[in-house]
Amino acid sequence: MRITIFAPGKVHLLEIAGVRDALFEANCKMGPGHSYRVLLVTEQGIAEESASGVTFVPDAGIADAIQACDTLIVVGPYGLPTRPSDDVIGWLRKQALSSRRYGSTCTGAFLLAQAGLLSGRRATTHWQYAERLANDFPDIRVEPDRIFVRDGPVFSSAGVTAAIDLAFSLIEEDHGRALALWVARRLVVFLKRPGGQSQFSEALTSQGAGTGPIDRVRLHILESPRANLGLEALSDVASVSPRHLSRLFRAELGMNPAAYVELTRVDMARHLLENSSAPIKAIAHAAGFGSTTTLRRAFLRIIGVTPVDYRQRFQTTESGDTRADESDSVLS
Repeated sequence: MRITIFAPGKVHLLEIAGVRDALFEANCKMGPGHSYRVLLVTEQGIAEESASGVTFVPDAGIADAIQACDTLIVVGPYGLPTRPSDDVIGWLRKQALSSRRYGSTCTGAFLLAQAGLLSGRRATTHWQYAERLANDFPDIRVEPDRIFVRDGPVFSSAGVTAAIDLAFSLIEEDHGRALALWVARRLVVFLKRPGGQSQFSEALTSQGAGTGPIDRVRLHILESPRANLGLEALSDVASVSPRHLSRLFRAELGMNPAAYVELTRVDMARHLLENSSAPIKAIAHAAGFGSTTTLRRAFLRIIGVTPVDYRQRFQTTESGDTRADESDSVLS
């Protein structure tokens, strides 16, 4: 089964290595005669420098990689990719349309989009660039919180390490869950990690320094998360009617004031969980939640994990002791 990986310049090396290592482990378990054959392709077919400075050598350039593949995977560079050359676009289209399935990891979605290969499809990309993908390519249904998305024969994954999650999905599709689970155990990672990209991204965009009604309200929420932040109270802060304030929030932020208040409180709780050892009850109070139950429900709905799980995963790397999560990592 030929798997062709196309890599642009300044690629995140982990996206190539993560996919290849997962497929390598699958090959080791299956034994001879059931192997994935992986071909790493770049535009010129010469040694390239990855984003971290590590040099990697491809197997071929696009001029030589003309044989049809079973699966085409387009990995992403660090940051937003520039528009590929006409030669690359033509090669991507030919390879994708002659393959059984094709897709991207991280910002590789932009390369497929620029080649017209995601039109009308559901897709995801790194959380930091999901809004940009949706704005630049409105014919793509971007799902910004997903770790990976499968839409028929087309697939895409979130940022960097999500390429490994995607590889597990492909292995499971080809050879069943048992093999995918075995590979996950070998690599000591989740077969299916809990939650979506929200647990890694900032829920809110940066706070502006403007003086308009929305800016005054946002600053008030940040400074007084435990205050009465109902619509009537916030409209008084903004000096506009409740109905007008709701319209402003919808127009500028794409959500109502209540949803924004909850996101702000969740973000505050996230930072406290990451940077303090305060009890969950104290964090819930400091962030403006009425109870630990309310905090937990908000985390599960928005982040996809509980506050306790979030703290265990993001607070420290001091000891590496994750025994509480070990069984989940191999049995999920």
